[in-house]
Amino acid sequence: MKNTQTCPKCNSQDIMRIEGRIGGYSGGNDIPAGGFSFRTVKVTRYLCGSCGFSEEWIDAPEDLHKLKEKYGSS
Repeated sequence: MKNTQTCPKCNSQDIMRIEGRIGGYSGGNDIPAGGFSFRTVKVTRYLCGSCGFSEEWIDAPEDLHKLKEKYGSS
């Protein structure tokens, strides 16, 4: 949905982009990236307004690097 702006389940183009945010006490849409600086990475949601299907994406390449450092790459 991020790239095509079309839902893969129902083919609707009614796609909403919900920006990830960092929130205290697990109040945001983020992934802990660890380290002593308590880094977190924002997760952006793409939601179909017709059927409700959703996808989550890490938009920034540097954030993917942070997550690979913490969780490894398989």
